[in-house]
Amino acid sequence: MIPGRFDYHRPESVEQAIALLARFGDEGRILAGGHSLIPMMKLRLAEPAHLIDLQAVGDLRGITESGGEIRIGAMTTQAELLASDLLGEACPILAEVANLIADPQVRYCGTVGGNLANGDPGNDLPAAMMVLGASFVLQGPDGERTTAANGFYKGLFETDLGASEVLVEIRIPKPRSGHGYAYQKLKRKVGDYATAAAAVILAIDGGSCVEAAITLTNLGAAPLNAAAAAQSLVGGPVDTAAVAKAGELAMAITDPVADLRGPADYRKSMAGVMTSRAIEQALGRAQGG
Repeated sequence: MIPGRFDYHRPESVEQAIALLARFGDEGRILAGGHSLIPMMKLRLAEPAHLIDLQAVGDLRGITESGGEIRIGAMTTQAELLASDLLGEACPILAEVANLIADPQVRYCGTVGGNLANGDPGNDLPAAMMVLGASFVLQGPDGERTTAANGFYKGLFETDLGASEVLVEIRIPKPRSGHGYAYQKLKRKVGDYATAAAAVILAIDGGSCVEAAITLTNLGAAPLNAAAAAQSLVGGPVDTAAVAKAGELAMAITDPVADLRGPADYRKSMAGVMTSRAIEQALGRAQGG
């Protein structure tokens, strides 16, 4: 099927894009990479009268470090995450996650901001940004505001992004040197959404866990912050019992639906498995393995 009729707009600045959003209201939609919106338009699940393409807004691209933060422009592609030496050294989980998004053709066009702002619980980058403690810079008619990735996602395709706002930048506090990380994703085939996935960041000092974060993908109406599971690791050794307990606590907060990826009970169980595997892999990396 082909999309319905729409007018195409290509602003050259964020301010122009915001003005167009304010002008067209509910009939206007931002086009970033297009890999989520265009298929929905072809199925007539989305029928915007105006598409506002951000490809010409050069200020929204790039990966830099400033003031102890890593800053990523919203129109940076997923392929650029993989190619970044800065991220590879300071924040390698992002490359690990990006490498599991769809396929190379999609990653060369798909953008970080598009993946984050869409609000699809199956997207991989939201959980990665949440586990890193990232914040999102949103720009609208009244200026900029910053909101934490944890709390940005409200429900199925529902976010804290205002009707006339644009996600312009992602800011990540630089993780401590020597941290462990992992993203474990169970999927039916290459390029698929996760049946269940878990992101883990942890730090070890003197044999004990001193910092941990765990988030989950596609196991509820929004990406999930498994705060209790992460906290259960802190203050002691990450041994077999600790890993098992964290997996159980992560599994307890999930609410998956039955779909082509499996029954709800199976997906819930796999949340615990993916969490345990991610913790073990992150631990090995934190210990230099």
